[in-house]
Amino acid sequence: MKQISTTFAMGLLTLFLSNQAFASDAGHTSEAMEHAGQALAHGEDGHAKKLTLHAEKSLHHVKAAEKAHAEAHEHLSEAIKHIEESIKHGKMGHADVGAKHMEEAMGHIRESGH
Repeated sequence: MKQISTTFAMGLLTLFLSNQAFASDAGHTSEAMEHAGQALAHGEDGHAKKLTLHAEKSLHHVKAAEKAHAEAHEHLSEAIKHIEESIKHGKMGHADVGAKHMEEAMGHIRESGH
């Protein structure tokens, strides 16, 4: 019973953390699009200074979104390694070592935000 409640709690925590990560990533993407659209409009109107201002803001948000995806990728790669180790140790009958690797994997999955 303890295992079921722990699994349920971990699932809820993972869901909560992943929703926060998706929201921040979507925020950068939508901000980048908004500023890109404003830059385009000002460029078409011949306003070079305003085009530059909004293009710089768009670039900032695009870079932030790109960085978030790169960090998520690194964490998921680490999670895969720990899950594979957990499987390996589970097949050898080392449940305690397998559990430790799964704990590490879950931490990396949470950190990935995806």
